[in-house]
Order: sequence, then C-alpha cells, then structure tokens
Amino acid sequence: MRVHVVSDVHGNAEALARAGEGADALIVLGDLLDFVDYREHGKGILGSLFGAEQVATFARLRREGTREETIAFSRSLWASLADPAGAVEEAVREQYATLFAAMTVPTYATPGNVDTPALWPEFAGAGVQVLDGEVVEIGGLRFGFVGGALLPPGVTPRRSAVWQPYLRTREDYDAAVAALSGVDVLCTHIPPAVAELTYDVVARRAELGSDALLELLGKEQPRWSLFGHVHQPLSSRVRVGFTECRNVGHFKEAESPYVLRW
Repeated sequence: MRVHVVSDVHGNAEALARAGEGADALIVLGDLLDFVDYREHGKGILGSLFGAEQVATFARLRREGTREETIAFSRSLWASLADPAGAVEEAVREQYATLFAAMTVPTYATPGNVDTPALWPEFAGAGVQVLDGEVVEIGGLRFGFVGGALLPPGVTPRRSAVWQPYLRTREDYDAAVAALSGVDVLCTHIPPAVAELTYDVVARRAELGSDALLELLGKEQPRWSLFGHVHQPLSSRVRVGFTECRNVGHFKEAESPYVLRW
C-alpha cells in the first residue's frame, strides 16, 4: 500500500489536486482554508474581503502589537461590512468547492482548526470520507482520526464572532481520542504533547499539543502518529516508544505529501 498524507493545505488547491498521484489513497489532516495569508496579503479570505494593505496591517499587529490592538483593528475591519458573517461564509464555501473538487483519489479527511467542519458534508463527494473521533481500515491497518485543535486554557469563544475556528475544549478533544481503539496509525491535526513537536522555530512559540494523544501512544503503541498544525517544528519527527511521530509538513508551502508505505 502507498498512502499520501498532507496537512495545512491553506487554499493550495492546485497542489492538492496532484497530492494523490501514484497513491492508493490520500489522507488530509485539516486546515484546508486560507483565512489569513501571511505571505501574500491579497490572498486568503481576509485578503479578498479587505485587500492586501489592511491584511498587512493586521499581520504586523499580530507580530508586534498587543492583543488589545489586534482585536480592536480586527473589529474595525468587520464593522466595515454590511454582513460580515455572510461574507465569510460565502468565501469559505467558494474555497471548499475548489478544494474538495481537488481530492481525486479515495480520500480520508479530518478538519483542522482553520476549518468549518459543519460545512464539510456538503462538499465532500462520494470519494471523500470525513472522520473525527473514528477509526477506519485502509489496506489492512486501522487508522484513527481526531480533528481540530485545543482551545487555549482560560479562553472562551465569543458566540458573536464572525467566524469560529475549530477549537475544542480539552474534555471534548480527549473524549474523541478515547473513542479510538486498536489503532495502527493515529491521524490528527495537532501533535501529541511533545516539546520538540509543538515548538514553532519561526513563530518562536509552542503550540498546544495533546496529552491525551501522548497517553494513547503509550497505551495503543501504534506504528505511526501523523499530524501537522506546527508549520516550522523544532523537530519533524520523534520516536515515542514503538511509535514514529511525524509532522507531515506545511503542504501549502512544501506542495509535497508525506508518503506512507506498508
């Protein structure tokens, strides 16, 4: 069997259409949407709604400003639109129509934090199986999937927010992990809580990894743990007991899938 694995597509539908070439199946570990394009400010959902100059200012505030400054600027942008939630949903639907159409081989997918999983069933065709907190057999091995990312401690999502990323409480995420059993390959958007896997050397901060995933590795001892989320990790691979933990790469930039063979 040859399976190609990608994560953090962020709108790169052209490369996604090539990702499954030569593979028996394609696995997509989330972050399909290009919401804020930090390299090309005119692209992404914010770029299409507000233009490159405004997104450049937003990106600068994210890097250099305070949280309060960033929130205030963001709110001023949304206030400039008559129907901000409607505009975002339209842009999300437009991206999903293109991205799901690019999945041309049998595909198994789980959402990332930069996704709207409630819309996935609408766009996933017959060849795309959406999985979250579920196990499926591929080529004689059991693949377990958990999507989304962890909600930071002490943070409560605003129900009135224009767009909600797929961030889960620790209890909800851990329950999805607990639903997996007899797993040979663990497929998630975020990594297990291992420092080398969670630290982003460019952003210079640690993303949240999952303690429940790390505990599952010790209990189930799968062959592989595959994930993305951290774009520039301190280490792309770490061995945890019998398990090869592998960040499959920032697909938007690398445009090359991780190849799994057995």
